[in-house]
Order: sequence, then C-alpha cells, then structure tokens
Amino acid sequence: MKDGIHPEYHDVVFQDIGADFSFLTRSTMGARDTIKWTDGKEYPLIKIEVSSKSHPFYTGKQKILDTAGRVDKFRKKYGM
Repeated sequence: MKDGIHPEYHDVVFQDIGADFSFLTRSTMGARDTIKWTDGKEYPLIKIEVSSKSHPFYTGKQKILDTAGRVDKFRKKYGM
C-alpha cells in the first residue's frame, strides 16, 4: 500500500439524537464535538438522525403497503 493516500481510521461515537442511543465504532469521519464514553476516554462525536433504534424498519413500526389492493382500485377506476 502507498503511504499517505489512505484516510485516518479511528474510534468514534455515533449518537442518534432522536432515540437517545449511542454506539462506539471505527470510522474515517471527523468530528468537532467529543464525548466521554463509558470506558472513561473521550472520542469524537458524530450526531445522526436515524439509526437502528429509530428507523421504522428495525423498530417494527414500518407500514406495509397493500399493493394488490391498489392495483385492483386502479383497474376499477379506469375500467381495465
């Protein structure tokens, strides 16, 4: 591998601001804010709006569309 062409890969904390959920992982993203984690160390903090704790697919609140009913409604309306 060439030196100096790869971004710095370091520990960061992602915080879901809507669900009050945080997780520690590694990333190349930079951040201005820092947060003290449970291990006592400070890590860069990246605030996000959606995570697995707030996304409807993962929380089970996703609405499933009835596509068959919509097709039948369209056919009735336009006489197909």
